[in-house]
Amino acid sequence: MPENEVFKIKNLHFAYGKHEVIKGLDLGIKEGAVTTLIGANGCGKTTLFNLITKNLKPDSGEVLLNGEDVSRTKLKDFAKKVAIVHQYNTAPPDLTVEKLVEYGRSPYHTMGLSPDPAEDEEKVKFALQITDTEKIKDKPVSELSGGQKQRVWIAMALAQDTKILFLDEPTTYLDVRYQLDILRLVRKLNREFGITVIMVLHDINQSLYYSDEIVAMKEGKIITHGKPEEVISSELVKQVYGVDLKIQQVDGKPFVIPV
Repeated sequence: MPENEVFKIKNLHFAYGKHEVIKGLDLGIKEGAVTTLIGANGCGKTTLFNLITKNLKPDSGEVLLNGEDVSRTKLKDFAKKVAIVHQYNTAPPDLTVEKLVEYGRSPYHTMGLSPDPAEDEEKVKFALQITDTEKIKDKPVSELSGGQKQRVWIAMALAQDTKILFLDEPTTYLDVRYQLDILRLVRKLNREFGITVIMVLHDINQSLYYSDEIVAMKEGKIITHGKPEEVISSELVKQVYGVDLKIQQVDGKPFVIPV
């Protein structure tokens, strides 16, 4: 796995009013890896996600993308490098799948016009194919199941043609079949197309099984960061989540017994 750090986060601080949420945080995120942020509710992982993706501005510290401070990067330029799928997404009820995915090309347009319609069409077609949404491209997004909708939002992100994909709790509110579908798609995008993935997940076992790197957080700080099989232990689970659980090995990776 490549060792180059695509993101470098230095001494990051952020507070909501007087409540400090991120406390002097340092982190490097490897290029070509699937990195997952885990931790109990309120630990700061979603806030960190939003700071890295320019949805929030840090009170102090830096978020560097390939050495460039993202706070100095225009949103349109940032969107040509990084695609983001948020936890909550909405679309007009009559908007079709294909039209929504086409919005992923917006960062490349000027005054609403495309400099290369043929390239737009190629990227949209690829995004629909790889997410297995081409057969529903003419359907209104409002008529889709939760799993289908999530695939469509990922397709829109892929149409941006970036090498970095952020996913904020992509399996939330999905049944287990669609959760696995989404996570297998994430793995495919990473392994077959070299896309660096940074995501937030609640399910610790899914995090361990589908990630190359785990970042465990507590109270605005990073407790540990590394390969799942190297950093996850019963002691760490107790420290991060406050519960005593046993850990076994499944396919060479740790598996937490959630009972």
